[in-house]
Amino acid sequence: MHVKKGDTVVVIAGNDKGKTGQIQVVLRERGRVIVSGVNLRWKHKRPSQQKPKGERVQEECSLHHSNVMLYDPATKKGTRKRPAEAKR
Repeated sequence: MHVKKGDTVVVIAGNDKGKTGQIQVVLRERGRVIVSGVNLRWKHKRPSQQKPKGERVQEECSLHHSNVMLYDPATKKGTRKRPAEAKR
């Protein structure tokens, strides 16, 4: 996978295209990543003793790793990461 936990990435496809965030979790076996502040969905929690009315919370859902690109703060754009031997 071309990204790892803690990398700053920019989303290049989907509803959140153009947004940037930091990778919180990498799900290697599924090929997905969770980016902070991106791909937010509403989760409805059922009522409990502490919250008898229930609640709605927003949480980040995973994105496929091919839909994110490393963010370069110098150019303020996405950049490709190449293996060390490919650079010349």
